[in-house]
Amino acid sequence: MLRVLAVDDEKPLLEELLYLLRSDPRVLSAEGASDATEALRRITRALETGPDGPDGIDVVFLDIHMAGLTGLDIARLLAGFAQPPLIVFVTAHEGFAVQAFDLKAVDYVLKPVRPERLAEAVRRARAQLGRTAAQQAGPAEPAGPSIPVQRRPAPEVTVAERTPDQIAVELGGVTRFVAIADIAYVEAQGDYARLHTDEGSHLVRIPLSTLEERWAARGFVRIHRRHLVALGRIDELRLDAGTTSVRVGSAELQVSRRHARQLRDLLMRQATG
Repeated sequence: MLRVLAVDDEKPLLEELLYLLRSDPRVLSAEGASDATEALRRITRALETGPDGPDGIDVVFLDIHMAGLTGLDIARLLAGFAQPPLIVFVTAHEGFAVQAFDLKAVDYVLKPVRPERLAEAVRRARAQLGRTAAQQAGPAEPAGPSIPVQRRPAPEVTVAERTPDQIAVELGGVTRFVAIADIAYVEAQGDYARLHTDEGSHLVRIPLSTLEERWAARGFVRIHRRHLVALGRIDELRLDAGTTSVRVGSAELQVSRRHARQLRDLLMRQATG
């Protein structure tokens, strides 16, 4: 059972988040804080009384954009404690996912919050809390003398060998496999890359240049320093006043001048081949 603190400076959103959290049977208690100062006061009190104290907090569901300190600022402050509560970011902005996971966030939930998505965040937080408790408890004492059994070591299997047509994505300690064929385009975000599919997006800690090399044979082409696109997912090529862009589903992506001619040639070959 989780003890939760939800932090958001927009009162209607905070009330909705608290309502959803309190409706989850895995949540023992859910309290709210409407600004960073109040949140830090409550968290500090929880850390002072200890995890088993009456004011204990297991997970903080934290908005990012708030007056004064941001949610990222709070998470950085908490990272300095020995046993801080887990962090789940709840935000309307996708662009902070890299910083959030660098701060060891369990999950990153986008607003408007869907009940099933919030339930998944609760599940991940509960699972992470269970793993942490097991690590702190250490290995269990053996019940009696054990008889050694000689076993052949299992062959090491890499993700690439197990799933040649998929890529592993990790979120809050949960690994999922996304089919490469489902990826429409990839967007560079520093040393990370965001994979865009019809259902949503996934962040992976792989540079765009690495994916460009790996997936060239799968029909992915570089159209810009920030974008890699599956050639077969391009719906339109647009030329307007000397600039080139492509439409991939609902997204319109700019094509840099250095890649424009090669892209046009590839699309012409595809159309006539």
